[in-house]
Amino acid sequence: MALRVPISFEFYPPKTDEQRTQLDRTAGRLKTRSPDYVSCTFGAGGSTLSYTPETVQRLREAHGLNAAPHISCMGGTREELRSLLKLYRALGCKRVVALRGDIPSGMARMGDFRFASDLVEFIRAEHDGFFHIEVGCYPEMHPQADDPFADLRHFKAKADAGADGAITQYFYNADAYFRFVDDARKLGITIPIVPGIMPISNFTQLRRFSESCGAEIPRWIGKRMQAYGDDSESIRAFAAEFVAQLCSRLIDGGAPALHFYTLNLSKPTLNVIELLD
Repeated sequence: MALRVPISFEFYPPKTDEQRTQLDRTAGRLKTRSPDYVSCTFGAGGSTLSYTPETVQRLREAHGLNAAPHISCMGGTREELRSLLKLYRALGCKRVVALRGDIPSGMARMGDFRFASDLVEFIRAEHDGFFHIEVGCYPEMHPQADDPFADLRHFKAKADAGADGAITQYFYNADAYFRFVDDARKLGITIPIVPGIMPISNFTQLRRFSESCGAEIPRWIGKRMQAYGDDSESIRAFAAEFVAQLCSRLIDGGAPALHFYTLNLSKPTLNVIELLD
């Protein structure tokens, strides 16, 4: 049975043979769900520019997936980004995800572009009409934004620069998404806003990551996880059910698609999708 909306998956580039095997296994399993496309994050921990193109090529050629690379403002000079776009075009990529990103480890400076809107404008100028450009947005506010209204203005700048769609940071409060979409529409932002979904696998890791990226985990979820103790089966079932209910509410409320952050794992995402089916 197919879901009521298109779905997509995000992977990160592997660095070791073991990680490559894991990615191949995950991509093979998730491919059976017929994703609209898959995306590949920038670098491997941001340490090098080569991992993303290699992974995109592998996902496209070995797995037959419509792979879209993340491109970051931290990706180097204007000429380096120009070469990267030409490479992705040669690989057959027709979709990219343009992000500001953070300064990666091993990089001494930022690239030539300071904001994602500058990067979107550059891609439009270089390849107008060829790439479908996705950008990021934050229903619960970017952690470095001054306030939610400033954050919305930054989002509008990306849309005005030529973005075709947006993918949100993950969240666990559907109301935050609906309010964000309403506020964006009032500001004149018309592009599709796709909710990013983070299935829960390792709660300790999730809580740590959420603190750094500004995603709020409702207190009652943490309390429920603690109450289960070492009962991993109950934790897995609860996590899948909770995220599936979130997805169902988002779809019912008009979300145009779902974008799953897989962390290169198939089971947590498949557990959610099976419940949605």
